[in-house]
Amino acid sequence: MTRRTFQRAGEAERRKDLIAATLDSVSEHGLEGATVRDIAARAGVTGGLIRHYFSGKDEMVQAAYREMLAGMTGSAVDAMAEAGANPQRRLHDFIVANVSPPIADPKALSLWAAFIGRVRSDEELARIHRENYMVFIGILEDLVGAVLAARRHSPPFSEVRHLAVAINGLIDGLWLENSLASDLFDEGRLPQIALDAVEAMLGGLPLRGTN
Repeated sequence: MTRRTFQRAGEAERRKDLIAATLDSVSEHGLEGATVRDIAARAGVTGGLIRHYFSGKDEMVQAAYREMLAGMTGSAVDAMAEAGANPQRRLHDFIVANVSPPIADPKALSLWAAFIGRVRSDEELARIHRENYMVFIGILEDLVGAVLAARRHSPPFSEVRHLAVAINGLIDGLWLENSLASDLFDEGRLPQIALDAVEAMLGGLPLRGTN
């Protein structure tokens, strides 16, 4: 177990450190085994200080789930930075990032598995899940719409949504494959599969080799 040094810091930084400790604990012990005591020990604080930031374990878990999802989505968005305004390259980089490390990662998978089992029974976790899903779908809608518009094709929103949901499903499946069994695939194989599939969905529109 890694123990953090909880030095003097601002409120936001302290809360962030506690959320990171919660994610570490859930990754190692699961939701049931991740106790407030273990989280406090990892953060190097007392249980009393934790109560200054969170009402209890449930609120800590909810904040950790929100942070995990936002972090994964944020990493994929950051991966598009070098693509500039090129719509095809932006979609390319977003897809590749989502099915590659560090987003596709055994720790991320263990966290996802721990949280997803609670989503159906925890109303707040379900709300967080739906909220992030709609953010992710919205990003894909913007990316797909921009790619199609660059080819002078402006489909109705229903078609763009259809494509975004389909691409999201593809990403989910290949993310799971790479997180669970990356040693079974040559480097770059799963991103290639993802790009092949998305290009086919877009009617053969190439996403690779664009400038």
